[in-house]
Amino acid sequence: MLYNALIRSGFKCTLPQGAYYILADISGFDMGDDVSFAHYLASEIGVAAVPGSSFFKDNDLGSNKLRFTFSKSDDTLQEAISRL
Repeated sequence: MLYNALIRSGFKCTLPQGAYYILADISGFDMGDDVSFAHYLASEIGVAAVPGSSFFKDNDLGSNKLRFTFSKSDDTLQEAISRL
């Protein structure tokens, strides 16, 4: 559900094989780095994502990624999908 919504919204990502999150590539958007894009999504769209750089020892390796979790209720996920 969330994976398909991210793809339709222009994110590049791979369907996870066992995790409860998706690490999405944001390089196709002109929104700055991961921290700026995460802030924009939270403050303007109402969807929270974690900047990818926080998961890499070398922050630059994650600066074009956002982490979205899908361990939420179906209602919460549907709302996030509609906002994206």
